[in-house]
Amino acid sequence: MLTPAEAEKLILEAVAPFPREDCPLASAHGRALRAEIRADRDLPPFDRVTMDGYALRAVALAAGTRAFRVESVQAAGMRAFTLGAAADACIEVMTGAVAPVGADCVVPYEETQRDGATVTITGRVEPLIRGHALHARGSDHRAGEVIVRPGVRLTGREIAVAAACGCATLPVSHAPRIAVISTGDELVETEAAVAPHQIRRSNDYAIRATLAAAGYPGAERFHLRDVRHEIEHRLWHILAEFDVVIVTGGVSKGKFDHLPAELDRLGVKRLLQGVAQRPGKPLWFGVSARRTPVFALPGNPVSAFTCLHRYVLPALAHASGLAPETPSLVALAQPVIFKPKLAYLLPVKLSRGPRAEVLATPDPSNTSGDFAGLIGSDGFVELPAEPTEFPAGTLAPFFPWR
Repeated sequence: MLTPAEAEKLILEAVAPFPREDCPLASAHGRALRAEIRADRDLPPFDRVTMDGYALRAVALAAGTRAFRVESVQAAGMRAFTLGAAADACIEVMTGAVAPVGADCVVPYEETQRDGATVTITGRVEPLIRGHALHARGSDHRAGEVIVRPGVRLTGREIAVAAACGCATLPVSHAPRIAVISTGDELVETEAAVAPHQIRRSNDYAIRATLAAAGYPGAERFHLRDVRHEIEHRLWHILAEFDVVIVTGGVSKGKFDHLPAELDRLGVKRLLQGVAQRPGKPLWFGVSARRTPVFALPGNPVSAFTCLHRYVLPALAHASGLAPETPSLVALAQPVIFKPKLAYLLPVKLSRGPRAEVLATPDPSNTSGDFAGLIGSDGFVELPAEPTEFPAGTLAPFFPWR
């Protein structure tokens, strides 16, 4: 049986990249960037004033000049004026304005007194050197420089850069259509009357919400009863219409677990069934003839939620062209003993130690069906099958609930 690392490697190698498409900038938030964003001109594109005040020559201050004659007012959005040749010449400037040609220093209002067209420097002169309160052209980035590299999910920061660089559209990964299927005769919809022998659907809601938070909104929910011909018929249509299929339940070895056999009949090639881990040992993964990845997660809510974060989200990120993320290491806050020869995906709460180190306190749910037991935990650590005892301070990779 595969280890979690081996299972992840197999899945990532099997998942095909999503197609690339152009997206209007206004709709690009949350999408995966597939090409570089370069500066189309120097940033800032001109010597920019950073404080309201008076632009003048620093050499005049150094020579002892303290009274200056205001020649004009330079506001933001105006073409640059040219400072007069006289040593006492200055131009009133506003924040964001182009620095007047010939001026190399801005004295803020707070350091001056004005009488008509004459401004007197009243504050300390020592800080008012060349370049003071000026944001030099190209000091942030030069034209042609790569500012944002592909492989990131676009946030307001990258959107701002793209807008400043004149990118009306951005090349991004296609937003996949994802089907989330819950299986089982015991499941009923949330608003339906529930009999004593039934349970309400929760896995598909949890998975859909998690996908949306991770940047994959709009996943559609389906429910399949434990009826072989119904599974076959509806799965055929779902596999034909969706880019990714996520199923919960029906993948173990029970008499009514028809899903693996029906996936095989529909041409979905099984690449793995079972991972040496707890929870989530029955995980199933395959690829259809049209390269649709199919993740069949265990039906127990904790197992499904854990496998979603350990395997499905990394696979979607990989297919989207996002840069791989290395899990951070955290230290166990207390000893853990886990005897089965399986990797242990252990829910934890995070805190800070006396040296600001990140500590993980075990916070396991009561059972793999105790979804409410995950409330309050921050994610899970992955402990290997060997050894079986882990002392406090053991470093382990941490996977956050996204």
